[in-house]
Amino acid sequence: MKKTAISLAMAAALPTFAQAEVFDYYGKANVSFQSEDEGNGTVTDVSSNASRLGVKGELPLESGIKGIYKMEYQVNMDGEGDTFSQRNIYAGLEGGFGQIIGGKFDSPLKVAQKKVDLFNDLEGDIKSMVSKSDNRPSNAMQYTTPSFGGFKIAAAYISNKEAELLDDEGNVIDTRDNGTSISFAYDNNGVYLAYAYDQDVEGNDWSVNRVVAQYNFGNLQVGGLYEEQEKADNSTQDGWVTSVAYKIDSWTAKAQYGQSDIVKTDGETFSLGLDYKLSSATKVFGFYTDETAADDYERSYFGVGTELKF
Repeated sequence: MKKTAISLAMAAALPTFAQAEVFDYYGKANVSFQSEDEGNGTVTDVSSNASRLGVKGELPLESGIKGIYKMEYQVNMDGEGDTFSQRNIYAGLEGGFGQIIGGKFDSPLKVAQKKVDLFNDLEGDIKSMVSKSDNRPSNAMQYTTPSFGGFKIAAAYISNKEAELLDDEGNVIDTRDNGTSISFAYDNNGVYLAYAYDQDVEGNDWSVNRVVAQYNFGNLQVGGLYEEQEKADNSTQDGWVTSVAYKIDSWTAKAQYGQSDIVKTDGETFSLGLDYKLSSATKVFGFYTDETAADDYERSYFGVGTELKF
């Protein structure tokens, strides 16, 4: 993103950071007004969809190496819960050898989804019905290779320090072992392919395999994601989602459909959306999401909102 007046003022006030080659203060405000039917009648709500504030930058060092950092916080603009909560927070080094970072950040398996999830952070997000493995673990170290003709590998080691496993009611049932997350991705000329694997990230002796494909040509984007989860008792669940987006001038029409047994048995999700760009940093949008599962589970959402990036 371009430097803002705020980031320049902050850089001037902080001499150390003022020497940074890149210093960005950035954020996103995404708020929607929506109608929700979660089985007990329809209610209306204002939702803050992963709105955030952050600062990131890099400090040039010797031999072509640079220090990098990011400190990002989610902001609940609807006034519910904590005003601020941690998102991606890390520091590390980057150079011809690749990148190494430590802190709290999206796992390689989560990042591997690319932009297949067209309703990310909204009610139709794949974590609602398709996957439990979009994690942002703490106490993590990650190495990412340089790009070799569009091909990259990312591997993260996640310490079990104070890592607690919770049941569905939030009760502590165990501590998690050290975990690993790794991804192999190819991204070139509009073609994106990825395979990712988690071990002991979601739970002890749990493994997750994820395969992703996305293709952009002209104004059309199509994508798909398949995921298989194996638990400690050797039971397996799987899920998949497909999506398509088409741009016409300032308009983008979106559709997404998926099925999964990972979050809920016989889960099914369907979303439609329409975005209109007011500028390169601002859009208004509307969406509809319908979710069903076993035991007469049924949810539906309709909303309109706005997103501003800076």
